[in-house]
Amino acid sequence: MKQKMFFVMLISTILSSLLAGCSRSLIPQPLTPVTLPSGLVIESGAVTRLDAKLSQMTADGTFTGSVLIAVEGKTLLNKGYGLADRLQKIPNTPQTRFHLGSTTKSFTAMGILILQSQGKLSVQDPICKYITECPLEWQGITIHHLLTHTSGLSAQLSDQLYREIEQGASAPLTPAQLAHYLGLTSPWSIDSPLGEQYSYNNFGYILLAYIIEVVSGQSYGDYLDQAIFIPLNMRNSGYPDSTSGLAKLYANANTKTEWQIATPPVSEGSGNLYSSAEDLLLLDQALYTDQLLPQVELDRMFGPYSKEMVYGFDYGYGWVSGKFRGQQFVAGAGGGAGSPFGTMIVRFTQDRLTIIVLANQNIDQIYFLGLISDELFGKK
Repeated sequence: MKQKMFFVMLISTILSSLLAGCSRSLIPQPLTPVTLPSGLVIESGAVTRLDAKLSQMTADGTFTGSVLIAVEGKTLLNKGYGLADRLQKIPNTPQTRFHLGSTTKSFTAMGILILQSQGKLSVQDPICKYITECPLEWQGITIHHLLTHTSGLSAQLSDQLYREIEQGASAPLTPAQLAHYLGLTSPWSIDSPLGEQYSYNNFGYILLAYIIEVVSGQSYGDYLDQAIFIPLNMRNSGYPDSTSGLAKLYANANTKTEWQIATPPVSEGSGNLYSSAEDLLLLDQALYTDQLLPQVELDRMFGPYSKEMVYGFDYGYGWVSGKFRGQQFVAGAGGGAGSPFGTMIVRFTQDRLTIIVLANQNIDQIYFLGLISDELFGKK
């Protein structure tokens, strides 16, 4: 009964005041503290205080982007802050399209598992089943190894090829050029035995995008449209992210110069998707159902399989998982340190609490998770 009353109050209580320089959606405010299933309590006035904090950060030049917070799919905060285009004075909104960076990996992993659920591949298949002229050193590497960053592929050569792909021009490729970008003509070495050591590898997810194309018979972008974006009505999501209408990327708060990102010559399953905060909420809600994947595949996707040592989180298939304030979460993230953007979707599954932050200048995602949780639940 308390939960029903909470949502009645959320719907009936709406703030409509506008803040200068920010695009605001209507924000329902909890009138009384709300206890979630985990025992966490959203304090009365918490969303108002968080909104004020984010608005001040926008005024200070330390944040520009879009923030969405929802419980059971019902939004507590859904607002754009700052500008999507500083020259044209176009504001960020909940529908603004943002560069996702490595959050793309979550979608690549979903694409692979959708194909597995259709019986078209298995994550235990060797990648050489789908990649002709595989280097000898790749024999034994499975799709699972690429998904979990445990393939042992040379980090040095992987990074070199990834940089070439990021900087390469988008144009029809000759077979020789495609073979080069896919690493089929490179002198590979193996850094660690198969499956034994986690080592983050962007190039591995480029190979996964190629496998999706081989198995599906579609381009990576067309396949994600057909398998994920269209079924979920994610109209502000797609690939590649060089499409017009995206939030411009800025190195810092003091520049109006746009950071340019080129369309890569091969499908880049480790980055280059775009989406909006509201579209990511549609994805979040679908992941509580079997609309995209049966439960067995969802459990497989979230893992965990290997420890990501940077923050002590576990890694599944394109998603990290762990505990924050004692509560289990799964998350996708991209950008951050050294990038002109930052993205995160954090899903506290017991409470069905969703936190989405999309920024078109540099942010620290861990800081933002702490900031939001401190405002919602009080400082620990």
